[in-house]
This record gives sequence, C-alpha cells and structure tokens, in this order.
Amino acid sequence: MKIKLFSLLLLCTSIANAQTNTYKFKRSITGVNTVWHKMTLPDDLYKKATVSLEDLRIFGINGKDTTEVPYLLKQRADKVTLNDITFKQINQSANPNGYYYTFQSPEINIINQIKLAFKQENFDWKVTLEGSNDNKQWFAILSDYRILSIKNNDTDYQFTKLNFPDSKYHYFRIAVKSTTQPELLEAKISKTDTIKGTYKEVRYKSFDVKNDVSKKETVVDVTLNTPVPLSYLKLNAQSDFDFYRPIKIEYATDSFKTDKGIQYNYANLYEGTINSLEEPAFNFENTVTSRLKITIQNNDNKPLRLSSLQLKGNIYEIIARFDEPKNEYALYYGNEKATNPVYEIEEFENKIPVNLTSVNIGAEQQNPAYSIKIEKPLFENKAWLWALMVVIIGLLGWFSFKMLKN
Repeated sequence: MKIKLFSLLLLCTSIANAQTNTYKFKRSITGVNTVWHKMTLPDDLYKKATVSLEDLRIFGINGKDTTEVPYLLKQRADKVTLNDITFKQINQSANPNGYYYTFQSPEINIINQIKLAFKQENFDWKVTLEGSNDNKQWFAILSDYRILSIKNNDTDYQFTKLNFPDSKYHYFRIAVKSTTQPELLEAKISKTDTIKGTYKEVRYKSFDVKNDVSKKETVVDVTLNTPVPLSYLKLNAQSDFDFYRPIKIEYATDSFKTDKGIQYNYANLYEGTINSLEEPAFNFENTVTSRLKITIQNNDNKPLRLSSLQLKGNIYEIIARFDEPKNEYALYYGNEKATNPVYEIEEFENKIPVNLTSVNIGAEQQNPAYSIKIEKPLFENKAWLWALMVVIIGLLGWFSFKMLKN
C-alpha cells in the first residue's frame, strides 16, 4: 500500500513538472487574492529571459494540478492621437514686414500643430503665428519661430512644423519674414493629444566618446549595468554655432570574441538628424539591451561637445487572470525555444477591470523541475572511448595472430 501511495505521489509530481521543466528559472508570485492582478517585471529578469520575452509563463500549482495562467504583456508607452482640423486658406498678402497667409475654419476648433510645406528646398525663415475670432483683432501665439529647409549632396533636412499650446480661434494667420516670396504648397492644421506612458530612468555604466577624423564622425559607446528596456534617449550636445547632422542609434544584439577583444553586433534603433533647432531627444521602439552605439556624421564640421545623456525605458507590465486565487503561483522563464503564448483574453481586453491591484514577484530561483540537458557527443564519453580502444586492440591482436599462424 505504501509503495502504491509513493508511486502515485511520484506520478503526480511528474505530471506537475511536465509543464514547467523546460524553464530554467522561476520567481514566486505572492499577494494573489482576487481574479485580476497586475505586476511589473523586475530589471534583473531581462538578463535571463529571451530578448522578445516570449518565454514568460505563469503557472499555478495545487497538489497534482498545474494550470497555466493567461496574461497580457503591456509596455506603457506614450499614446499619441492626431486629428486633422478642416481649414481653408482665405487670404494671402504681403507688406514690408513679410508674407501673410490666413486660414478660416467653419467652426471654432482647438489646434496645437501646423505642418507647412513649401516649394523652395533651401530656406531659413522666421515665422509669426496669430489667432483671431473676428479677423480684425489678432493675438500672438508664436513669435520669431524658426523654420528651416536644407537640401544638398550631404543633407536633406526640413523643420517646418509649428508646435504651440492649445489654441482655440476661428482664424489663424501665419506671417513669414523673408526677402523672397515663399511658395506655400500646403498647411496641415491639427490637434495632437498625448497620453503619457510610464517611464523608468535608466542609469548608464560608461559613456565613451571617440572622434574619428578619418571617417569624419563621432562615435559614442554607452554601456549599462544590466539589460533593460530602452525607448528614449536625450543627448547633451552643444556647439558654438547652429548645427544639423545625421545621427544613428544602434543597440548590441550579441557579442563575440576576437584577437582584438570582445566585439559586438548591432541593429538599428533610430536614424534621423540632431540639430540646434529641436531638442536632442529621440524616441524609438522599446528594446531590451545593455549596450548602445551612437554615431554622428560631422562631415567637414567641428565635432559637437557631448558630455552626457539621459536614458529612459517603458515599464513592462503583466496583467494576469488568476482563476484560483488560493493556488501557489510562480513566474517561469529561461527557455530559448519558447514561442509567444496565445490566450483568449487578448480578444476581450475591454472587459478587464481598469483598476487592478499589484502582486509581488519574488527573487530569482533555479527551477528545480528543469530537466532539459544538453547531450554530449558519444565520443566525448571516456567510457565509450576506452571500450572502443579495447575492441580495436583486440581486433588488431586477432588479425596479427592469424597472420603469424598462416
């Protein structure tokens, strides 16, 4: 009877481990007291999980039963919505102070952005923006706002977007200060709304700047303490003059050893322009990495003064449904062959409660149920090598004896 009971317990343990034995690491989840909860992934998890986080699983254990918990993985990035507002151009005029373009809307709308397009490819103008409700009394919105376009063999750059605080008028008038008449092709007037995401400041370990005279570029290597999500970079770049230069931001995907030391393979995060007109801040897709490379093309110009940078990343958050709150739960990861799970709750996200309480994710542990072992080649086993040598020596001796006998 005792043997049967032990066998039954062993069978139950094997069934429970069957779902979790392909994951190297686990972290206990505590504080589950209702069906829906949220949890924030700790920074030291990203080093052991796959880069795409496809191997994250939550399992609940109750005796012999192991159940997989469905979840949604969310990154709390900014959500930007753009609504175009209908305006028509009703007037175009000029005086010694500049060239004027007036726009009218059928109804009063709130706007905060105007994108301008001109036929000219090279210009550097100052712009004034005013608003009015009667086309008589005008109120200043922007003054001496600089717009710029440069196109040549080395550069193709435009900055012709007017950004300003929310403004609600029936008429808008743009004044361009120029010695030649601007040829306005289009003016897109719109209202942008931004729901701020959740960001976490990331500290870097090292900031190494190298100016390569032969390649006419500046390369900045940034090393972090551990792999973490990154989606925002602000560079402290200064110069005594206005500047506009191509910039490329890359992240390290893996590394390899060479005679010159450890080298890295990189993939693109962002390509654009760093200039003196806009804040040197760049947003890109949330990416887990521990190393960045920033390349600024100087051409024949003096390198910029680069002193520091600011890094941020969007927090990854899990929203999970715990059907049996009394079970023991843990987060498992560390399986390079795992693929993204498919859960039905993704199709019914609108039914998930808005206000969720957080549960705690514990410290990392080795998963005792992990049983995937890498099989070594047959001939790396010393016992097989000795057995093979004995067989070979025996065969050689037998053939030698036969030859001597003959």
